[in-house]
Amino acid sequence: MHGEYKVSGGKLVVADLEVVDGAIRDVVLSGDFFLEPDEALGDMSEALEGLPADASLGSLVETVDRARGDAVMVGFDPPAVAHAVLRALGRSTAWHDHSFELLEAGHQHPAMQMAVDEVVARQVGDGLRSPTLRVWEWASNAVIIGSFQSLSNEVDVEAATRHEATVVRRISGGGAMFVEPGNTITYSLYVPATLVEGLSFADSYAFLDAWVIRALRELGVEATYVPLNDIASPLGKIGGAAQKRLASGVVLHHVTMSYDMDAAAMLDILRIGREKLSDKGHVSAAKRVDPIRSQTGMSRADVVSAMLGHFEASYGLTTVQIDDTTLEQASALAVSKYQDPGWTARVP
Repeated sequence: MHGEYKVSGGKLVVADLEVVDGAIRDVVLSGDFFLEPDEALGDMSEALEGLPADASLGSLVETVDRARGDAVMVGFDPPAVAHAVLRALGRSTAWHDHSFELLEAGHQHPAMQMAVDEVVARQVGDGLRSPTLRVWEWASNAVIIGSFQSLSNEVDVEAATRHEATVVRRISGGGAMFVEPGNTITYSLYVPATLVEGLSFADSYAFLDAWVIRALRELGVEATYVPLNDIASPLGKIGGAAQKRLASGVVLHHVTMSYDMDAAAMLDILRIGREKLSDKGHVSAAKRVDPIRSQTGMSRADVVSAMLGHFEASYGLTTVQIDDTTLEQASALAVSKYQDPGWTARVP
C-alpha cells in the first residue's frame, strides 16, 4: 500500500506499508525531505509498526512526534508523515485521486440554485456522481442567508422586494450575500470527505480554495485567504466561503466572489451593523468589498474561463450537462423546501 503527501511549500513524504490482521506492518518512510540524524527515519517507521489501521490522525501524529525525538525535520513534519500513512491506508485522498466533472446547469432562479446544490451534494455522497465543480449562473437577483442566521436580523425584506431580490436560506452556515446576475461569481465544489481527511474544519476552507487563489493571482489579483472563510486582496475583501458536510461523507463547499457590485443596493438590503464591522477596521460594508472587475479589467466570462482553465490544468475537468433526473429532483426540492416561508424564516 502506497501513499504520498506533498507539504504545501515543502517536500514530498511517501509511506509504503501493509495491513495484517487490522494492524500496520512493514512501514517504509521516504521522500525528498531533510532529516538529521538519519536514524530518526527508521525510528519513526518502527514506531508506526503494529498500530491499528484505523488509528486516528492525532494518534499517528503523536506516535511519529514521539519517535523522532530531538531530530530536525526540514520540509516536513509529523502531521505530514501521518497524512502519507492515511493515504497509504486509503483513508485520505488527494486531488489527483479523483476525476472531476464540471456540471453545467444553466441559469437558475434562487430557490433552484439552493436545491441543485443539495441534490448534487447528495448524489456525490451516494456515489451516483463524480466529484463535481459547478459555477452558478443566476437568472434573477437573490439574497442568500446562512443556515443559522435570523432573517429579520439580517435582511430588510421590504428593501429586497424593491430590488426584486428573492430571499432564500442555504443549508451551509456563514453570512448573508446579495447577488445580481453578472455581478457575482459563485461556485460549488462537491467532494468526498476523504479529500479533507485529517484537516481541521478551518484548514479545509483554505485547502479547497487554494486553486482559486492561484487562479486569481495569475490574473494579477494579489489574492490571499483570510481565516476563517474570506478571500481578500490588499484592496479589500473579494468573497467568502461556506461549507456543509453531509452524513454520507461528502463536503459541499461553495464560494461567492464579487465581480462587480451595487453597493447602494447591498447596503439597503442587508442589515450590516457596527458589531459586524467592528473587527474589520472599516466604517462601511462597501469599503470592505473590492470586486474582481476593478482589479483585472476583464469580463466576467473571461475571469470564469481563466478560473476553470486553471482548475482543469491542475486536476483535470470534464464538462457534463445537468440531466433530467437531477433537474426533476431539484425542482421538487425547490418547491417543498427552498420556496417554503417556514424554511426561509426558520430562525426568527
